[in-house]
Amino acid sequence: MDFYLAHGGNARLTCRHFGISPATFYRWWRRYHPRRLESLEDERRTRRPRRVRQPQTPPALVGRIRALREAYPRWGKAKLAWLLQREGWVVSASTVGRTLSRLRAVGQLREPAVVRVQQLRRQRRSRRRRWAQRKPWDYVPRAPGDLVQIDSTPIEVRPGLRRIHFTATDVVSRTGVLAAHAQGSSRAAAWVLRKALPRLGFPVRAIQIDGGSEFKARFEEACKALGSRLFVLPPRSPKLNGHVERAHRTVQEEFYDLVEVPDSLAEHNALLQAWEQVYNTVRPHQALQYQTPQEYVTRWQTQQRKEESVSELLSQYNLVCNQGGRGFESPRLHQPRTVQNQHSSRHPRKKAHTPRVLGILMAQVRMQWAF
Repeated sequence: MDFYLAHGGNARLTCRHFGISPATFYRWWRRYHPRRLESLEDERRTRRPRRVRQPQTPPALVGRIRALREAYPRWGKAKLAWLLQREGWVVSASTVGRTLSRLRAVGQLREPAVVRVQQLRRQRRSRRRRWAQRKPWDYVPRAPGDLVQIDSTPIEVRPGLRRIHFTATDVVSRTGVLAAHAQGSSRAAAWVLRKALPRLGFPVRAIQIDGGSEFKARFEEACKALGSRLFVLPPRSPKLNGHVERAHRTVQEEFYDLVEVPDSLAEHNALLQAWEQVYNTVRPHQALQYQTPQEYVTRWQTQQRKEESVSELLSQYNLVCNQGGRGFESPRLHQPRTVQNQHSSRHPRKKAHTPRVLGILMAQVRMQWAF
């Protein structure tokens, strides 16, 4: 906005200079408040239009849908739509489903008690989660532990013996932990959270899961106890959990396809932990420029310590710069000029080693970055 005002309000020149479209610029200009820069931030309130499209289903068709549903309460929208098409109505299954939902919401649909109970059970299952929430759009993982994806998949050890395999993958460092359990319950997922997740080697600030029942109830309570945020994916969105889905494939191809899994669950987990060690410390990862996850984490931690040390040195440097004019100046410069100190006033005492202190600090900064 400063560029726009400094160049005579030339919007096209401003757009070309910053590489944005005129529509984007004018949208920002309408939001802009010179004393509130947060006015340029994206709006997070709902984008729902004030006026929405109203249903256009003819009343006669609505009545016929209601009559067929009350006559055949166990038939779904697809069967009812097929019956209506036989009668000559041009209608889709989606229209039938939406019409039934509207009729049920206003109490104009009579259904048997067993059907109403089934509807209530579905509503209870779709209630809001206790601890889980949708991942905020501005949450971007940048450090190991910022986001760990967890998922489960069934594994058939042998005919008649089936287990649930759990994989947890850190999206930044690709560090993974593996565990197997006899059941796919929330108790088993909570056990994995408490026993296996600490092997990552760094604190976990957020966990991402799908909507599976094993990641509810006790699993959510365990996440809350650990203090980790819990993000749940929208329905039918496995692509948003791509890191752990790809890890499932790696485990299948490099472990389960090559290793004979024993019947003992303890031995099964022991083999998984041994291969997990290979995965994290020996296997090069292409996404990490062929580093291992452990090498990546070690370098990241070293870099963090280096940046913290440099930040501390820079703060000391700024403190010296701010105090160089007064704090390091000789008090003799402020004495009145008399006959006794005329000679000394002609050669005032220099500031007490300020350049030398700054030089030492900058040398330390360069040494930190060099190593």
